[in-house]
Amino acid sequence: MDADPYVADMLGGLSADALPDGLVVADAAGTVVCFNAAAERITGVKAGDALGKQLADALPLEDIDGRRWWVCTDPYGGLGIRTRQPERNLVLGGREVLVTASYVREDGANSPVKHVVVALRCTSARRRGERNHAELIATVAHELRSPLTSVKGFTATLLRKWERFTDEQKRLMLETVDADADRVTRLITELLDISRIDSGRLQLHREVVDLREAVDRHVRAQIAAGQPEDRFRVKAQGPLPPTWMDRDKLDQILGNLLENAVRHGAGAVTIEMAGTTFGAAGPAADGLGGTGDDEGTEITVSDEGPGIPDELLGRVFTRFWRGNRRGGTGLGLYIVKGLVEAHGGTIDVGRAECGGAMFRFRLPAGMPDVLA
Repeated sequence: MDADPYVADMLGGLSADALPDGLVVADAAGTVVCFNAAAERITGVKAGDALGKQLADALPLEDIDGRRWWVCTDPYGGLGIRTRQPERNLVLGGREVLVTASYVREDGANSPVKHVVVALRCTSARRRGERNHAELIATVAHELRSPLTSVKGFTATLLRKWERFTDEQKRLMLETVDADADRVTRLITELLDISRIDSGRLQLHREVVDLREAVDRHVRAQIAAGQPEDRFRVKAQGPLPPTWMDRDKLDQILGNLLENAVRHGAGAVTIEMAGTTFGAAGPAADGLGGTGDDEGTEITVSDEGPGIPDELLGRVFTRFWRGNRRGGTGLGLYIVKGLVEAHGGTIDVGRAECGGAMFRFRLPAGMPDVLA
């Protein structure tokens, strides 16, 4: 597929089949001289059927109105100063394909076209991204509407009828406004976290943290919020290695997992902590792989509820996953996974011995040389 000298020179020795996008190249006569594996996958056309054919016959592209694209663009006889066609959504044999074309001319503007280079991309990834974007907007709008409606209603009522309410009634309404404002703030924080995780711009302010102290602090917060003290069981196996990580991000991870266990699980919530080892291939604990070269800590949060059905386990850390429950954005566990992985850790979900849900994450105990 890379026999044409121009194609070989363009790729610099790389095989066209190694490219993630479809690549089709036609020579000065319009004959297809390159048709890589990605082009086969995207178009459904075999390379053997395309090579040696005229470009318009190998790729009979049409626009959404059914017009033949090569006739409209006329790369070999069209405008002499044109060097490319911007990306367009075209149709090929019933398939939608994203197409970009570049015209390589012999000697600049108004000289004959030496090669036409066509890049092809499948529309499924773009459509999936558009659906995720639309779903995110719909979810955010829904989640914002309720607290903002409440805030607007209570503040408008207080402003109009302040003197008619007792101090206790005023306090109750203001506490509700305060709680709803916190809810909006949490949602905005989630959206910012998703943006930073997806774009790789998540900033970590690392310091040495005491994982046992952090777990105990979150358990005390749950008890202060009204949960019975005997609902929580904290177990630590041996001394834990000091962990170098972002304290606020650790609080997000623990807070989300504990809140999920309390709200959606049942019975006792067990938090287990133990030292583990990390290797080149990942954690070595429980036979999950790894060579056991580096220290780390494994934390497991489990409950005694009905657990998560096996067929849904693979979707738990995806966006908008809510299981069978209503309410919430469904973004919390997606963010937890991103935060754990940003620290070089791993997280998985399974079924606890008692049948409830079990979330287990592992964090390496890496420390800067000055503190190691």
